[in-house]
Amino acid sequence: MRLENKEALDERRKTAKENMSRPSHRILVCAGTGCLAGGSAKIYDKFLELAAKEEGVEVEFGAEIAHTGVKRSGCHGFCEMGPLVRIEPKNYLYVKVKEEDCEEIFEETIRNDRPVERLLYEEDGVKYETQEKIPFYEQQTRLVLKNCGHIDAENIEEYFAVGGYQALEKVLFDMTPEEVVNEISASDLRGRGGGGFKTGYKWQQVARQAVKEKYIVCNGDEGDPGAFMDRSVMEGDPHKMLEGMMIAGYAVGASEGYIYVRAEYPLAISRLKNAIAQANEAGLLGEHILGTDFCFQIHINMGAGAFVCGEGSALTASIEGERGMPRTKPPRTVERGLFAKPTVLNNVETYANVPMIINNGAKWYHTIGTEGSPGTKAFALTGSVKHTGLIEVPMGTTLRKIVYDIGGGVKNDVPFKAVQIGGPSGGCLVTNNLEVALDFDSLKKLNAMIGSGGLVVMDENTCMVEVARFFMNFTQNESCGKCVPCREGTKRMLDILEEIVDGKGTEDSLQMLEELGEAITNTALCGLGKSAALPVLSTLRNFREEYLEHVVDKRCKTGTCQGLQQFRILPEVCKGCSKCARNCPVNAISGKVKEPFVIDQAVCIKCGACLENCPFGAVVKDSGNCPTA
Repeated sequence: MRLENKEALDERRKTAKENMSRPSHRILVCAGTGCLAGGSAKIYDKFLELAAKEEGVEVEFGAEIAHTGVKRSGCHGFCEMGPLVRIEPKNYLYVKVKEEDCEEIFEETIRNDRPVERLLYEEDGVKYETQEKIPFYEQQTRLVLKNCGHIDAENIEEYFAVGGYQALEKVLFDMTPEEVVNEISASDLRGRGGGGFKTGYKWQQVARQAVKEKYIVCNGDEGDPGAFMDRSVMEGDPHKMLEGMMIAGYAVGASEGYIYVRAEYPLAISRLKNAIAQANEAGLLGEHILGTDFCFQIHINMGAGAFVCGEGSALTASIEGERGMPRTKPPRTVERGLFAKPTVLNNVETYANVPMIINNGAKWYHTIGTEGSPGTKAFALTGSVKHTGLIEVPMGTTLRKIVYDIGGGVKNDVPFKAVQIGGPSGGCLVTNNLEVALDFDSLKKLNAMIGSGGLVVMDENTCMVEVARFFMNFTQNESCGKCVPCREGTKRMLDILEEIVDGKGTEDSLQMLEELGEAITNTALCGLGKSAALPVLSTLRNFREEYLEHVVDKRCKTGTCQGLQQFRILPEVCKGCSKCARNCPVNAISGKVKEPFVIDQAVCIKCGACLENCPFGAVVKDSGNCPTA
């Protein structure tokens, strides 16, 4: 039903809240990408089947009017423990749930109001019944992610029930466009896509443009390896992002918005399409929204997965149907963006901050985070950390708190080595940086950046030279090729890094990497090119001795770099059975039966067949000059 005025919206919100509280229990099955991959769709279907069998239960399409409500939620964040199921009102969180667990959950929790102990999260011998008490959640401040995992991700009524579109109502009836821009400016909200540019200033620049036609663009491309913050918002709470885009449109005088999301996010695209259709049906998109003069529509454009399309001008070119390549600036996007018109371009998380700033005020927002970087930041915590997943913390939270308090420390209690922050555009933080505050200004002093929010934890068994090679390989593959420094420079840096990990590097290689890195940083056309060398330069700065081991000693102490490995046969252990020689694909092993065999290092291709086939443990693998056995 189309909402024609604010009173109708208020009534709809009240009704939705009452309906949400009607069931005696709500079963929220995580339907984020990670849990769906683990089988949560079958778990959801099983719970629906069980709920339908209950006496007095009537299940309607799209909503359950029942004693027990079964809902598909977005990502809960605790990804390594999925599939996850939350049971309200007791807020039990069951981890690693299987389809065969559903009947026991229904019997114990739904019928008898008791937790299923074996499915509760346990840490250090303590079982946690409620989600909010689990250390992983308890030490977070979930504002942008507040609804993810707590509401039906596919039902606008549940967004209404938790106060959805209240901020849109407020700006349409109680604020002028100028007042909205001023409030966002006063909040000092900074773009969560990487650069940390002040959102209010962008909006001011677009609002003051004299042309009538303007655009709102949401960057949902999120190309950094290991990053999935924006995806989780689009999947788990899409209306929050849409509401932020609508408010931006009202503030600057735009009537159309575009969401650019990579085609590799099919679930996010599906949920966004569903949310846009629901908002249109409710009269919150389209003509004369809530009976006002404000008209706004949102479109979705799917990208082909080009990393460079995370850059603003490349993104808008892609929406226009052109090849996604950055252009020289000025003019900037705020002056000449999509279809050559003034454009507000922010990412998903930035827009998701807007409704709560409007509802609670800029002063409230400044009570969270730091003075220069207020608010919270969502991070994707991955790598060698005990508790991987999606987290949200106040800006300025230390790296130590994230890795050790929320993340539970490094896996298997191996010593911490580094964190790659911000993906290919970021930098490396080491042990000495564990107390650093993660905010825009503090990281800039360390020649690092938050980026979109990826945090990859690495332990002492990680080869930092290989890490640099991995990110340079990614960046080189993703270079659009428009400018020579990025196109040719990253290719040459990758060639040098591959020579180093293959045992062919020299000390001159390190100097060449530094010179190339500085040249690319200073001369590349776009921000992605300028940051392309950061992973290499930061690892060179923090782990130079590791690079020297590779080029001087010809060894990789972690045993990662295959080109620096050697296989040897211990003569005192070898029985002369010849099994290693018979299984060597290049005939690099020779000897006489019942006498020790030897490996010709010049012929050996380091495949490891000899190690796998030796029945006596006589073959050992050395990491260059450093034996690992």
